[in-house]
Amino acid sequence: MRRLLPLLALLPALAGCSGIQTPLDAWGIQAARVATLSHVLFWGGAVIFLITMGFLTLAILAPHGVRRAMASHRFVIGAGILFPVTVLTTLLVYSLGLSRALTMPMSEEPLRIEIIGRQYWWEMRYLDLGEGAVTANALHLPRGREVELHLTSGDVIHSVWVPNLHGKMDMIPGRVNRQRLRADRVGTLRGQCTEFCGLQHTLMAFDVVVQEPEEFDAWIARQRAPVPEPQTDELRRGMQVFGEAGCGACHAVRGTPWNARIAPDLSRVGSRATLAAGALPNTHGNLAGWIAAPQDIKPGNAMPAYARSLEGSDLLALASWLESLR
Repeated sequence: MRRLLPLLALLPALAGCSGIQTPLDAWGIQAARVATLSHVLFWGGAVIFLITMGFLTLAILAPHGVRRAMASHRFVIGAGILFPVTVLTTLLVYSLGLSRALTMPMSEEPLRIEIIGRQYWWEMRYLDLGEGAVTANALHLPRGREVELHLTSGDVIHSVWVPNLHGKMDMIPGRVNRQRLRADRVGTLRGQCTEFCGLQHTLMAFDVVVQEPEEFDAWIARQRAPVPEPQTDELRRGMQVFGEAGCGACHAVRGTPWNARIAPDLSRVGSRATLAAGALPNTHGNLAGWIAAPQDIKPGNAMPAYARSLEGSDLLALASWLESLR
């Protein structure tokens, strides 16, 4: 049992080697290069550490003749100056070359996507795919196609990081930073803000959904299309409540008179996996609870509470209508 304890202690560390938010499980060539650099620096540092500890052991325990040889000028210059300078210079040149490769374009016509960081959510706009190609808190990517992210901020400095696809990059108000990446596997990943941006910085995440190209095209077509007309009395009432409560002053819903850009676009909110930038799973109850009391769930966000201004039936009807927007 005692022999197993050290192995059990390593399990939490091994868990970080895979999953939807780890740089060691590369889903694209850029992340693979970052992971390679990490392995080279880690194992290179480990080898240097073991060599240093070996010399230290010899200096303490070796016979006098060995210790005297280690104190010679030749050994000190070779092991203490030439060896570290050579190793560190080699690692520096290698890391600089790999860093340069991360910025090299792989395609002359990448898919351009603008991501705007806001307190505390994400706006995604597909610049090459039409005015209606807009979503929030969910980045959809076609597998195998290079993407150029145009990163900026609408308020304070944010920083975006999808560990499985690329490194971190800051989002600065008034400036556009560009990052190129390519996802080579289908599935769902997680992105995160990594620059402290206010009270709810930790609850500012987004899903990254990598799809086959034809599935991505179908998703874009749904995004650009007007939302369907409500088919039941409850859904019609929910849409009416949306307008009466003033939700359209902040939110956009395609195919309706509401096209504001202050808050997340809700045109297809029912199809998203989470609410409030990853704070909650997207369920009917959570959606109603978010509308009623958003400050209880994510204090400091800009969403007003409607618990006192809406009747329970109206609140549920509004949640049902929003849930139907898929």
